[in-house]
Amino acid sequence: MATEKFRDRAGELQEETMVINLGPQHPSTHGVLRVRLELDGERVVNAEPIIGYLHTGFEKTAESLTWQQANTVTDRLDYLSPMSNNLAYVLAVEKLMNLEVPKRAQYIRVLFAELTRIASHLVWLGTHVMDLGAMSLFFYTMREREVLLDIIEATTGVRMNPSYFRVGGLAYDLPDGFHDKVREFLKDFPRWMKMYLNLVQDNPLIIERLKGVAVISREECYAYSVTGPILRATGVPLDLRKDDPYSSYEEFEFNVPTRTEGDAWARFWVRIDEMYESHKIMEQALEKITPHGPYTTSDRKVALPPRDEIYGNMEALIHQFKLVTEGFSVPAGEVYQAVEGPRGEMGYYLVSDGGPRPYRWRARTPSFYNLQTMPLMCRDGLVADVITTIGSIDIMLGDVDK
Repeated sequence: MATEKFRDRAGELQEETMVINLGPQHPSTHGVLRVRLELDGERVVNAEPIIGYLHTGFEKTAESLTWQQANTVTDRLDYLSPMSNNLAYVLAVEKLMNLEVPKRAQYIRVLFAELTRIASHLVWLGTHVMDLGAMSLFFYTMREREVLLDIIEATTGVRMNPSYFRVGGLAYDLPDGFHDKVREFLKDFPRWMKMYLNLVQDNPLIIERLKGVAVISREECYAYSVTGPILRATGVPLDLRKDDPYSSYEEFEFNVPTRTEGDAWARFWVRIDEMYESHKIMEQALEKITPHGPYTTSDRKVALPPRDEIYGNMEALIHQFKLVTEGFSVPAGEVYQAVEGPRGEMGYYLVSDGGPRPYRWRARTPSFYNLQTMPLMCRDGLVADVITTIGSIDIMLGDVDK
């Protein structure tokens, strides 16, 4: 891929750059991302991310659904962390309705949000390291992620896109044996992490591919509205779980991992440390969750009547029918609510006109903002560093092409 050179009419030597496409089918683009690379030999002059290959129109679709139905759309935005998306959305609707959610349901939400964070980071870790040339770790992280998906499936009935968090609480209660399954995972997790780190932390290939590569400054993160591990890897300890607590996060003890280098190596360790912190939060949440208790609001404007009531009470049966077919109305107003997702700030701006459907429904997805930093990170690097950059950003194309 040598740079072509030629002499102009004045006889001076000129250089041409080469433009090539990376993706959208390339496995290392982690989805249907196309990157238009302008190269001077192996050196990157510019890297332009071209999106839209996964466009789905989630936001307009949600505006034609009831408030409860629109929750199913949130799963598909970032399909590796659906419960984080669910949580941000239901919190926004609950804020509009001024709904009180039982503490037990709040703790369960926290536990599943952190379980989802670990599951998402496991996918990032395995695929990122495989991009760098080390394949074994991918199989281990996928194996361990299956354990987490088993817990989700045992609780919600599905492995992905569960829509388990509902406006007012949860879809249904925890199954028998839930605490035991989670305790087993919490016991095994440190051993898994030790094995992962033994494979990568002193690996000269991994270190060389990550250290000093894809650097971004704190000021550039501010300029591009970057959040999550990318921002924290520049030394900014911004985490909505601490800075704007929701769902009782203020009751949990945990740290916000940061680094200062702003490169791919720093982002690697921020995410690794976050997994340990999520493990710590899950341990605390499990202790707070009682075996029995309310898992959804008692407000009958939102909550379905209990089944035993439906069988013997005509009014309860009619109420259930209307809730399921028409949905509930939300007071007129607007709201923005965000949570700390695995990739950064995941938020929803909702507008209600007082009806049973959102008047406006907008998602603030972290990958859309974080991907904008790619040209900055790639400039003056090598072609191989482009692959490192994409993996270190940890994009999700459902987030980007919403």
